[in-house]
Amino acid sequence: MAQKVQEKGVAGPVPAVDDPGRVRNVVVVGHSGAGKTTLVEALLAATGTIGRAGAVSEGTTVTDHDPAAVRQQRSVTLSCAPVVHGSTKINLLDTPGYADFVGELRAGLRAADAALFVVSSVDGVDAATAALWEECAAVGMPRAVAVTRLDHPRADFQDTLELCQDAFGDNVLPLYLPMLGDDGTAVEGLIALVTHRVFDYSAGYPPSVRDPEPQHLPAIEESHNSLLEGIIAESEDETLMERYVSGEVIETSVIIEDLEKAVARGTFYPVVPVCAQTGLGLDALLEVLTSGFPSPLEHVVPPVTDIAGEPHEPLRCDPDGPLIAEVVKTTIDPYVGRVSLVRVFSGTLRPDTPVHISGHGMAERGHPDHDADERFAHLFSPLGSALREVPYAVAGDIVAITKSTTAETGDTISGKDDPMLMAPWVMPEPLLPIAIVAKTRSDEDALAKNLGRLVAGDPTLRLERNSETHQLVLWCMGEAHADVVLDRLRSGGVELDTEPVRVALRETFAAPSQGHGRHVKQSGGHGQYAVCDIKVEPLPRGSGFEFVDKIVGGVVPHNYIPSVEKGVRHQMERGMVAGYPVVDVRVTLFDGKAHSVDSSDAAFQTAGALALREAAEQGQTTLLEPIDEVWIRVPDEFVGAVMSDLSGRRGRVLGNEPDPAGQERTLVHAEVPATELVRYAVELRAMTSGSGTFTRAFARHDPMPTHLADAVKKEHAATR
Repeated sequence: MAQKVQEKGVAGPVPAVDDPGRVRNVVVVGHSGAGKTTLVEALLAATGTIGRAGAVSEGTTVTDHDPAAVRQQRSVTLSCAPVVHGSTKINLLDTPGYADFVGELRAGLRAADAALFVVSSVDGVDAATAALWEECAAVGMPRAVAVTRLDHPRADFQDTLELCQDAFGDNVLPLYLPMLGDDGTAVEGLIALVTHRVFDYSAGYPPSVRDPEPQHLPAIEESHNSLLEGIIAESEDETLMERYVSGEVIETSVIIEDLEKAVARGTFYPVVPVCAQTGLGLDALLEVLTSGFPSPLEHVVPPVTDIAGEPHEPLRCDPDGPLIAEVVKTTIDPYVGRVSLVRVFSGTLRPDTPVHISGHGMAERGHPDHDADERFAHLFSPLGSALREVPYAVAGDIVAITKSTTAETGDTISGKDDPMLMAPWVMPEPLLPIAIVAKTRSDEDALAKNLGRLVAGDPTLRLERNSETHQLVLWCMGEAHADVVLDRLRSGGVELDTEPVRVALRETFAAPSQGHGRHVKQSGGHGQYAVCDIKVEPLPRGSGFEFVDKIVGGVVPHNYIPSVEKGVRHQMERGMVAGYPVVDVRVTLFDGKAHSVDSSDAAFQTAGALALREAAEQGQTTLLEPIDEVWIRVPDEFVGAVMSDLSGRRGRVLGNEPDPAGQERTLVHAEVPATELVRYAVELRAMTSGSGTFTRAFARHDPMPTHLADAVKKEHAATR
């Protein structure tokens, strides 16, 4: 790891922070390609944290250190990059912009106290970014906007600003305006709207500061007035607006103070134009992050309980308080092993001090409840993949721990003598199944080991061993997520293949039928003799299985009747025509024969199974497919396309209504066969430009159309 640090040009260790008021935790968000990682890299270089900024195209950036990120040239995991500006430490949390990695984004939101939205001046705002803005608004998270890529020939700051205001709402106002150079095309400076000062970057970073040219003043007056009115409207001083309207000149210091308070409260959202390549606006952005964004002292600690689930008294960000921290991300480093990114919310985390690690409530995702006591030998300040040791971590800070044997993403770290649980954050449900098969027996062992590591670090990944289809299924967020997961498995030494995902169907009888089961073998010595006759009748959906004894005169001895039922049940589990379980039938045993010597429990089990098979051959059977209830959330403009697509999937639309969260979105409620939803996560995203989401829940089983059922039966017959 030390070699990695030197290669990245890290300028020495990061000193431990003693005061939470000197910490800012900022999650950097935006759509893929907006320039988040490049901006973080530029901030690292501008603050002297690294000697030279790397490039995404070359795979040399600090935060995109994951091999998959280097190969795909886009972020695929959450990464922390702290910088120091003045006396303030800023933990920058670089998040992936692609929708498949929303779990990494949610982890970043959990660890942060404020969000920096990065918007490309070339591509504008996409629907997913607008939805994320509303998600942050719902929890009152302070936000700012950095408009990037101003050096691009198609860059248009004013147009991008208007798009942001349309998408994000009120009080999204610029603090600076870009200023063109003498050639009239390249942006070489910024004009500060509050102070009317010009920051000239024509000679590079840092800029020179001067007064604006007289001809520039009229052009910026309208933006200056809009900014002042927006700031004053959010001021806690109710007399300030009256003074402004009456024509009184408000002191700049008062405006700046009210601006910082409004940003910290999350009611005003400054826009800063930046260019990572030239350094334009980086100093202005750092001032917003340190002076405008709140410290952890102003962040409410999530609710906590004791291990039994009883509410604990509310905690606050106090280095001297009870220890409570959370694992927001766990990765497997090829050099160090398991590395966990930890946000400390209360108390002080110290090495060589016993702590309690608890993980509860994620069993359905492959994370069994667990509690353990551990001791961390070292604490580190992470800088991408580099780890720099620190002596402790106070409330509000973010650190990394290594070589923990139990810590998983979402786990709570607390004092050994006062163990607690923190309320988990909401994680999206993975909806794209991928069936995987190990190539060899030795690969099966390696696969199990590597899957355990992946699931421990990624709560959006769900592992399912389907007992009905006998497939090992990874539920992922989308194709890009699946590609990364499979790549990590293969890089861990596992040879594997994927196969089509099979949906667990059911079989049933469509009409009454009868079957005769005769199992008679005489081969010398003790033989086998059992004969039974059954009647099979279909039952309403969801009724299950009924077995009725109608034997008269003891033709089948009483002690063998349960054996017939057992044989019928075994055959039902194996299926009749397609290898799927038989459900919703009543089987009546009404006749049979037995032998005083050769009859046995095993013989009547076999006869019962044979009777059911004959009833299926003589009667009418049908396949049942699972029907899922689906709720699809899409922007209004895509409702027609979604409904048309559902019709093509044999879906039945039950209705639609305006999304309770608003924002011109609609909730479409439908029932769709599960076989039609295997790749719906990918196809819905493509259909709605990445803005559509859905949830699903099993509703019932319905008969499968004849032509589809016949195809399944033929496929099963071909594999027998």
